Amino acid sequence: MAKVDYKVLVGLEIHVQLCTRTKMFCGCALSFGEEANSRVCPVCLGMPGSLPVMNRQAVEFSVLAGLALNCEIPKFTKWDRKGYYYPDLPKNYQISQYDLPLAVNGCIEIPAADGSLKKIRIRRAHLEEDAGKNLHTAGNYSQVDLNRAGTPLLEIVTEPDMNTAAEVRALAEELQRIVRYLGVSEADMQKGHMRFEPNVNLVITRADGQFKTPIVEVKNLNSFRALENSINYEIGRQLDRFFETGEIMEMGNKSTRGWDDAKEVTVLQREKEEAHDYRYFPDPDLVPVEISDARLNEIKSHLCELPSKRRIRYIAEYGLSDYDAGVLTAERATADFFEEAVKYHGDVKRICNLITQTGLKIANEKGCKVSELGISPLRLSVLAEMVKQGLISATASVTVFEKMTQTKDTPQQIAESLNLLQKSDAGELEKIVDEVLKDNSQAEADFKAGGKKSGKAKGFLLGQVMQKTKGRANPTVAAGILDRKLA
Repeated sequence: MAKVDYKVLVGLEIHVQLCTRTKMFCGCALSFGEEANSRVCPVCLGMPGSLPVMNRQAVEFSVLAGLALNCEIPKFTKWDRKGYYYPDLPKNYQISQYDLPLAVNGCIEIPAADGSLKKIRIRRAHLEEDAGKNLHTAGNYSQVDLNRAGTPLLEIVTEPDMNTAAEVRALAEELQRIVRYLGVSEADMQKGHMRFEPNVNLVITRADGQFKTPIVEVKNLNSFRALENSINYEIGRQLDRFFETGEIMEMGNKSTRGWDDAKEVTVLQREKEEAHDYRYFPDPDLVPVEISDARLNEIKSHLCELPSKRRIRYIAEYGLSDYDAGVLTAERATADFFEEAVKYHGDVKRICNLITQTGLKIANEKGCKVSELGISPLRLSVLAEMVKQGLISATASVTVFEKMTQTKDTPQQIAESLNLLQKSDAGELEKIVDEVLKDNSQAEADFKAGGKKSGKAKGFLLGQVMQKTKGRANPTVAAGILDRKLA
């Protein structure tokens, strides 16, 4: 294929399941993994005569998310019926929002390749109900589970402002952090709480003009990896097709494709419907949503410092690396835990290391958050102070940390019980250094001879001191005594 200049355009639709107690328009409980069709009622089954009742918490969660995405919140919105026939949609229509969504004209910033921040425009965020789930594993027939039918979904739609698969992934990851920080969604992709649908096409520039390939929507991606890989595949596929057929946007309709994760290819599903194909009209059974200034201000009061701003503050205020700041702010509970510990003890980097290098590892193994390990911020700060003062080594602090998750004993008590307190008594260590020098006269001679052997000899002697004390000698104190003796 000849070399060609092209630009990738990607807009993203994100479906976020809101963590309300019940469904969007009925009282059925939301619960993952229950027996098929055990969380249903006449409303979400679309039975004749049943009427929907709006879930107020879902509306307020959606408004809160819209505010976090810098959106305008209209004072008046309404519900619409989006009609289509499919086995997992028992009413044969979906209650959604068409022309008057809950949030419009927002933006979100993501890190760009050059290290700057890139602004991605948010076109709209609207609230709707989810469909059920078709199952094809029972035999040569299909089944439908309607437990998900009626689940509240916030659909966030961006403008086509992203130009690489990496940018799309960065936006998706940032959105996951935001909705988790706000507490409006668990955003667990393994449970279907967050699904992505990128719209991808190319602007190809040649000597004879500029051409746009038809837009392709890749449906129902449930992992960051699938999101990134499907876009990269689609870029190559659209380039190849353009050169093979010359097909451009004016010639071909939008289409939807699925992602085959095993083969890592997209597969044609159908030609994309336009809005008029869904026959939208206002839902006659639901009143419009009107939000007063007082109610909007009350919802605004639940906004918190979002992960991107918190990450930037950690770098500026605490001097942390971009990596450490990103790890600490990935989960709100971890960031809160870190800040509480810092209030007790100012050694920020040491507390950061204890959380990121030890705490998160243990929490991951236990399937919980660092803040749920049973270690209070105060106990963590005491442990950090013990390392700073040389009472225990950094290596020993890992052992103490692990033990702290199993007992309420103080770090000092744990270190004493495990014989991990470092020897810092200069008189005691001086005797041990003398013994090491007496037993290793050749190493002492190598050091005094200078040259390449000098550094190795000193390291060997210090290692012998640590070995004699079973690793409990304060290395700084021991090294100082050794330097004086050798001089």
